[in-house]
Amino acid sequence: MGNQPTGAPDNGPAVSRQEFDALFESVRTWDRWAAADRGAWNRVTAEHVRRATATVRSGTTVPMGRPWDTRPGPDNARPALHFMSDLGDVQAPEPSVHKDFLGADYHGKAVTHLDALSHIAYEGRLYDGRPARETVGAAGARFGAVSALGPLVTRGVLIDLPAVLGIEWLEPGRAVHAQDLLAAEEALGVTVGDGDAVLLRSGAFRRRRVRGPWNPDAASAGWHVDALPLLAERAVALLGGDGDSDVRPSPVEGLHSPVHTLAVAAMGVPLLDNLDLEPLSAACAEAGRYAFLLVVAPLNVPGGTGSPVNPVAVL
Repeated sequence: MGNQPTGAPDNGPAVSRQEFDALFESVRTWDRWAAADRGAWNRVTAEHVRRATATVRSGTTVPMGRPWDTRPGPDNARPALHFMSDLGDVQAPEPSVHKDFLGADYHGKAVTHLDALSHIAYEGRLYDGRPARETVGAAGARFGAVSALGPLVTRGVLIDLPAVLGIEWLEPGRAVHAQDLLAAEEALGVTVGDGDAVLLRSGAFRRRRVRGPWNPDAASAGWHVDALPLLAERAVALLGGDGDSDVRPSPVEGLHSPVHTLAVAAMGVPLLDNLDLEPLSAACAEAGRYAFLLVVAPLNVPGGTGSPVNPVAVL
């Protein structure tokens, strides 16, 4: 299984399903927006975009997408596909044309991707209370598809916890709590606000490069559910990270992805999974600031539950 972390996970405190359901109700934003399948992206107005562009100073651009990974491993059970479909020997001789094919079962741990609102249902219901069985079928989603989201341009905020704590990375299984967010804001000189995209760096890809891959379904650093009320209060538009936002093992009994459930199904907040945040961490440290312009442009896939994506930060 590769370099699987050992030892007791620091993913607590445990949360009962009754406590979780009360939390779900407390952060729920159903029936708030006319364009419900855009969820929290409705918060981002032209004024938010103008404010985000004002954060650009040096013009440094930092992509966050991982390389297209075609090799199997403990964190890549369903590798992406890439093969050549034309080596210049199919069409007329001149000019020679070279073509390739890409394919991916991208909702996993190896492809940088965006989760749309049709990706997660809780107790049979998608965001805004839409019945999942009536909404998502073999042809895709009729509500909450990634094609309804379109591109997002807003202010991004990097919550770089290893930088705050003076360590290389958070160990897999370490939960990030509301008090960690507050401490990081103070240390990094930034405050999460309405319409922001919040990116959580655990240092997972630095750890992977040093120690090798492991199965992040079994152990990964990420948000504890107790941080979601604060993020809901701040009215964020997007959550992302170098994991999939959830701490694993899950602290909620019988629920494998509680942060996905709260963010997507309750709050209408799409998620960015598997970002490589190491270059952004270095760029923010060099610039001495942790807010930037963020551009996220998912593929326009009608009915799609998400999309591979290569988000770009501009400092």
